Amino acid sequence: MEQRERSQPQPQLTHTVADGVATVVISNPDKRNAMTAGMWRALPELLARLAADTAVRALVLTGEGATFCAGADISSLREPGETPQTLAVHAEEALAAFPKPTLAAVRGYCVGGGCQLAAACDLRFAEQDALFGVTPAKLGIVYPASTTRRLVSLVGPAAAKYLLFSGELIDTERALRTGLVDEVLPRGELGKRTAEFTRVVASRSQLTQAAAKEFATGRTDRDAHWAEQARASGDPAEGVAAFLERRAPRFTWTV
Repeated sequence: MEQRERSQPQPQLTHTVADGVATVVISNPDKRNAMTAGMWRALPELLARLAADTAVRALVLTGEGATFCAGADISSLREPGETPQTLAVHAEEALAAFPKPTLAAVRGYCVGGGCQLAAACDLRFAEQDALFGVTPAKLGIVYPASTTRRLVSLVGPAAAKYLLFSGELIDTERALRTGLVDEVLPRGELGKRTAEFTRVVASRSQLTQAAAKEFATGRTDRDAHWAEQARASGDPAEGVAAFLERRAPRFTWTV
């Protein structure tokens, strides 16, 4: 009997949008969801489309199955053209610049470029057995200043140096203690908690979130801009009225 070859799953990014939340899934299961050059290139384009979608109020980045992302596909390091490091930085910066709240939902390995992506999100929730590593020293790669500063802003200089100098993996207990992770969930609870939290985020004021996200990056010259946005939107008056009337607010300002 003739046997048909089993088709291998193609490395790709998939996404869905439901109840105001976009979920982007890193899918390359044969290589622990390592990012290929094509996946790095596709991420900024996908993020731009989702940023422009008014139905999207928050974004979750996760990996297929039991792994978040094991970094760059090492086999692509020998490919001609833009280096995976350059592509990874472009993708990381696009994720950091996404104008709506972002959350990395991490299971299993979150290493190298995968940790870059998680760090570029606003928040990180992890399942208790997840492992994190920042591994350029294993490959002789120099992380750019922007990537290094982002890591330092999350975990502090000493913890960042520990990760960068050694390339060693750390568990969720240490990741939580250093600030690399915001919440750790028991096995099997990550999806439920992520859905609950993003449902709350999607119900809140996008005006507040957008201004807070910008200010949190250190920008100090836009107070007048956001004050004018608040006045013009009517969202503060709606928020007060909803509170007094004991109902859910109907905010209208959008990114």
